[in-house]
Amino acid sequence: MDSDRSLVLPQAFLDRMKDMLQDDYDAFLQAYDQPRTYGLRVNTAKISCEEFEKIVPFEVKKIPWISNGYFYREDVRPSRCPLYQAGLYYLQEPSAMTPASRIPVEPGEYVLDMCAAPGGKATAVGSALKGAGLLVANDISTTRARALLRNLELFGIPNLFVANEKPEKMVKNFPEFFHKIILDAPCSGEGMFRKEEALARDWTPEKSQELSQIQKQLCLNAADMLQPGGQMLYSTCTFAPAEDEEVISWLLEQRPDLSLISMENYEGFSSGNPAWGNGSPELKKCVRIFPHKMAGEGHFLALLKKEGQSGPTANISKGTKLPADVKKYLEAFFSEIGLNSLGGQPFDWNRVEVRADKVYYLPPVSCSLRGLTFLRNGLYLGDLKKNRFEPSQPLALAFRKDEAEAIISLPVDDPRLERYLKGETLTILPEETVHTKGWHLLCVEGYPLGFGKLVNGTLKNKYPAGWRA
Repeated sequence: MDSDRSLVLPQAFLDRMKDMLQDDYDAFLQAYDQPRTYGLRVNTAKISCEEFEKIVPFEVKKIPWISNGYFYREDVRPSRCPLYQAGLYYLQEPSAMTPASRIPVEPGEYVLDMCAAPGGKATAVGSALKGAGLLVANDISTTRARALLRNLELFGIPNLFVANEKPEKMVKNFPEFFHKIILDAPCSGEGMFRKEEALARDWTPEKSQELSQIQKQLCLNAADMLQPGGQMLYSTCTFAPAEDEEVISWLLEQRPDLSLISMENYEGFSSGNPAWGNGSPELKKCVRIFPHKMAGEGHFLALLKKEGQSGPTANISKGTKLPADVKKYLEAFFSEIGLNSLGGQPFDWNRVEVRADKVYYLPPVSCSLRGLTFLRNGLYLGDLKKNRFEPSQPLALAFRKDEAEAIISLPVDDPRLERYLKGETLTILPEETVHTKGWHLLCVEGYPLGFGKLVNGTLKNKYPAGWRA
């Protein structure tokens, strides 16, 4: 990396950081001469870290402050590995993994990720829910919301609602509804300058003040959607006090029913600075991540709790009554592949809904969605064709290991996996499959990649064109 990297950083930014860090400033500056780090986070709803370490075909090293996080080398291309296409891990900068790791999400809870694209935090909390409860993932940008949906589908998360809406509009539908909320706010991105030089080029001293107003409003929206007794994680990837301690100070003044709580610590974390906010010593419970103290980029985190006790859960959702022929087609398909369960949960026919010729599996939680713009409500199961059901790619990825009987499992280094991901037909040996014909899940090391149809030893490829490598 260019040793003159610090020269591309805006002078006003450097002056402010020198004032903030004082004796630590030189070490901070030297961090920009170090190579950035690369990380992945294991999807523990699908695979344990121990099993992942056994089958991953490239070198990984544990991230010490993330229980399911790993570093990998810059020359590795993990997105080309079949394990990635099976949704077994998410590629994410190590510091950016921290917010979702510091809010304790339990299966069955209702969780909101307010500014969720591209999906790093949403996939983490969705994985923690293990198919129970509800994940609402929102992004105001339609393009970004589509990328968010793809990543959630890749992770096999069935209990989701992906919205494309202004947060203030969502408040009307979800007043004091969520047990947990993540607000990774739009910010000036100072902590990512080493990773993305374009952010440094576009930076201005005024940007933080403009963004601070947006962040404050988002915080109020989040507070209004949080249940009594619920927790909210606010994070940015910037060093600017105007977007960090100042926002939290202001929020606590506006919402006295909120208070800061401590997070699981790590030796490289730095405490929030009361002097950079309203002077309250409580701000020390915030966490700052500096690149000269940890193997990652810059981040800020604050975990807040709303006083009171959580209320009763919402009604269980139910789809529309299924026409008899539709249920017959679905039952025939599930029988053919030997469905045992889906996403770690027993299959519930009450949650199946048909819209036009598409079949969906609704989340297990009922809530008011009226008037909201959304991309997905639940899991897209597949399409109704003439006298049959055609399964979707998201359904394939929602299956966990051993949830279906009709599987063809190949080792991670089998060249046929690469050909499958390109849309080619495959030759399958008789000993590689339980059934001699029909629908099968093609798996890597037992973990589903997608569907195919076996005919006379040939697997006809059903991997959708839009998903192909």
